[in-house]
Amino acid sequence: MEPATYFKYDGIWSDGPSIIIGDKTFVGSACEFNISKGIVIGNDVLIASGCKFIDHDHGSAMGELIRTQNSIKKPIHIEDDVWLGFNVTILKGVTIGKGAIVAAGSVVTKNVLPNEIWAGVPAKKIGSRGF
Repeated sequence: MEPATYFKYDGIWSDGPSIIIGDKTFVGSACEFNISKGIVIGNDVLIASGCKFIDHDHGSAMGELIRTQNSIKKPIHIEDDVWLGFNVTILKGVTIGKGAIVAAGSVVTKNVLPNEIWAGVPAKKIGSRGF
């Protein structure tokens, strides 16, 4: 793990792990893990500098201040052998499948299947590894 990585737990303490990072996983500098529900990262994952993981969001219902609404919490799962490029953002509820690649600067709002290559804001599938 490189310097300036930031772990922020945004919630009430509960028993058990809120983040799990697997073996031989690289985390670049200035990454942020903003945790409320849970983040699981598999083995042999490459996470470039500046990546962000945010497993919750603000409520947005009309008639109530956004800041007073309950947050929406869903865990993030990054499976084994994934490569996340520079400044990728992974949002709540996303699973990134084994062997997938996410291009630099992408914002991932949907699940990525194994061995898929995704890019963009919001990220979308642009190809597959080995096909």
